[in-house]
Amino acid sequence: MRVALFVTCVNDTLYPRTGQAVVTLLRRLGVAVDFPAAQTCCGQPQYNTGYRHETEPLLRRFADAFRGYDHIVTPSGSCAAMVRDNYPRLGAGAVAEGRGGALAEAAAEVVPRTLELTEFLVDVLKVTDVGAYYPHTVTYHPTCHGLRMLRLGERPHALLRQVRGLELVELAGADECCGFGGTFAVKNPAVSAAMGADKARAITATGAEAVCTVDNSCQLHIGGTLARQGSPVRPVHLAEILASTEGDVW
Repeated sequence: MRVALFVTCVNDTLYPRTGQAVVTLLRRLGVAVDFPAAQTCCGQPQYNTGYRHETEPLLRRFADAFRGYDHIVTPSGSCAAMVRDNYPRLGAGAVAEGRGGALAEAAAEVVPRTLELTEFLVDVLKVTDVGAYYPHTVTYHPTCHGLRMLRLGERPHALLRQVRGLELVELAGADECCGFGGTFAVKNPAVSAAMGADKARAITATGAEAVCTVDNSCQLHIGGTLARQGSPVRPVHLAEILASTEGDVW
């Protein structure tokens, strides 16, 4: 089984430990992981801002960079959803404009192989107990792309419940958006900040020591808001929890 890590722009630039945690975790589970150096942005910022044609070269690059791998694993529900949901739209758009089917073929080739980390663990490796140890109280925020587009469902919870030492506490209004929304936060800062404030207060009210998600982009927004509110809750990516062991807590 050939597996490649798609680390994403946010993680590569701001949260490299998350990518490292994915590699640590998968190697512990006996999975050899490659990191194709040709990978770049999946094109989500461009696509969401309306620059559809400018996104197309990034789709092609993604397909080229990850050609030949059985699975493309990413610690980002947002970027996984971009590939799975929007790449086919880009391909269909090119066909409708009479530019041939090459882009659609590239999209169709990568879509079934691109998986968010919890999907790969639960659906492909068939594991929920990954040998993790994290002695803290944790609450989980299901990000919008993971919840509504990928429909991750209980996968993250199933993994967290098997972590030794971890106490999982429920988050009120968990299915409500944190307000980040990528470029939404830039275009609508006041609304975004208000939504983030509501989410942060709900997180703090759980009494948890940490809040985890499957998206560091949302975690960035939530963590910044928690800090501004003076909350003691720290943000942590789910991969870092799952990579933790008694000898090495991330």
